Amino acid sequence: MTAALLAPNAFTQRLTFGEPKLQTDGDVLAIAFSKDALLHSVEEHGILRRWNPESGQQLAWHSVSDLETLWAFSADARVLASASDDLTIWDATSGRLLTAIPQAMWVSALAFAPDASFVATGHDDGLINYWDAPGHHSVFPRGLAYHKKPISAVAVSPNGKFLAAASEDKTITLWNLSTGGYHGCLTGHNDRIPALAWHPSGNFLVSAGWDSTARVWDANTLQPVIILNSHAAQVDALAFSKDGRWLACGDSSQTIHVWDFATKKTMHKLKVPPAEVRFIAFSPDGRHLACNGDRVLHLWNPETGKPHADIGPRPRAKTTVSIHRDGSKFISNGGGTNVRVWNSKTRQTVTTLQTDEPIHALAFSPDGNWIAGAVSKQIRLWDSTGKHVADWDGPEEPITTLAFSPDSKLLATGSKHGISVWIWGVADGEPVLLIPDALDGCSIESLAFHPDNNQLAVGGIDRMATGGSNGAISVWNLAERAEVTTFLDGATAIALHPGGDILASTTLDQSICLWDLQLKQLLQELLGHDGPVTCLAFSPAGHLLASGSEDHTLRLWDAKGHELSCTELDSQVTSIAFSADGTYLYLGHANTTCSQLQLADAFRRK
Repeated sequence: MTAALLAPNAFTQRLTFGEPKLQTDGDVLAIAFSKDALLHSVEEHGILRRWNPESGQQLAWHSVSDLETLWAFSADARVLASASDDLTIWDATSGRLLTAIPQAMWVSALAFAPDASFVATGHDDGLINYWDAPGHHSVFPRGLAYHKKPISAVAVSPNGKFLAAASEDKTITLWNLSTGGYHGCLTGHNDRIPALAWHPSGNFLVSAGWDSTARVWDANTLQPVIILNSHAAQVDALAFSKDGRWLACGDSSQTIHVWDFATKKTMHKLKVPPAEVRFIAFSPDGRHLACNGDRVLHLWNPETGKPHADIGPRPRAKTTVSIHRDGSKFISNGGGTNVRVWNSKTRQTVTTLQTDEPIHALAFSPDGNWIAGAVSKQIRLWDSTGKHVADWDGPEEPITTLAFSPDSKLLATGSKHGISVWIWGVADGEPVLLIPDALDGCSIESLAFHPDNNQLAVGGIDRMATGGSNGAISVWNLAERAEVTTFLDGATAIALHPGGDILASTTLDQSICLWDLQLKQLLQELLGHDGPVTCLAFSPAGHLLASGSEDHTLRLWDAKGHELSCTELDSQVTSIAFSADGTYLYLGHANTTCSQLQLADAFRRK
């Protein structure tokens, strides 16, 4: 567990291009609005973020803990709790760890009381606890015992007097928090109950069920009021607006039903492609309804049901950057869409490249004359100004990686969904060579030309592990149409040293391998990253290797494999490129943005 506090910008010299617009790096695990109507989120790997819902701009971020998958915000988003075999409380504004309470049994459900000093936990053994967090003790030392199966959801009433707990036995119990006494049991669901929500008045409790219903209960009489059964799939998430006017229910058909709670009539059905809705929140002023998406937060106006303009889902593609040879401009695919040519100095968009589908790979030719992009099964070619020149029909699989030869005469393409590598003549767009099985059954993850223009390195993964290893890296002589050498180790990214004698590759074990192409053997394995390494690049002079990772760091290594610097970032690094003069690094990020960093500044961040 870590409790490092990181500033919104880890260093002042990094210039960001584009806006993340509510984009996250990982799956969202909890959301909430604060009293000032700012949106808070926490995602896998323990990244806590704060957003302006009006603009979609990220305001701050912190790295908290990467161990837990169960998270909950207090009602005002001031405090955050995480749980596994410990209950940990965090300051949601600063990311500072406040306290940790060991648990006797694995925590399966979690919720704050209106007074955020108290936290309810449900456990794998069916026990329920209510914690005085600052005092580090359970209010009821023996716990609240009734259920024999794990607790799936807990919720404390708005007045703090009652606790509701749902169990995998498909029942809900209510408890008096003044005495710890059992108050009653609600039965009716015939499948799992993943969420509970109290009406702000405290008179009603709503339960979400995998039986495709949300059920409204009278909390005083313990009788059912109505079954909301218009859902076509499992109901997973619930939220009330602060005034109790609206109830939002999210289901596994990627739809949120917004109900007028007084009339129990559906006001809106909001579609949320392409992810199951697991978390919903209303802003305190009622202007925003938020939910999780596929690494994105969605926002609507609950009154009209309309999404907020310019804030929405984007294709999940690797954000790629590539720099023009003179350093005046670079290109980025914005995570698959909004492909732009940027002015490096003004940070303004020079032009936008028009595509009908997401671009999963993008590159400037080394001579600066061409831009190549992978658009599904086609290669699209633009000139250096962004003017569309040609489309080349490619293989059957969508193209996900490409590389120009150093002399810009050839373009190599491959797919992580296929096993073949195509070599194209840039002058006429004709395929000049097909390597039908470049890596003996492995998918093609990365390509890199040798400085001699005649050799191509291919890195990939054996997803079925049929070859006895997790993948391979092969070097092919294109003139002789023959394989020169093969290294049996899976790679998602590769880079060739400008001198042509060393090949760097990522492994599937959070490390980097340096291979000697003359001796055809492993030189060194570089350790330091705490997450999968996603991208590599050698400096133009070859004295530095840069690596980016899912651990939110950029690391620089010298020619002997010594780590020189480590820079912490607010988003995972997905692509790296050095400027031709070696002065700047350009990074692509998982949140669809890209950035420029002075190399000298990176060395001050060790």
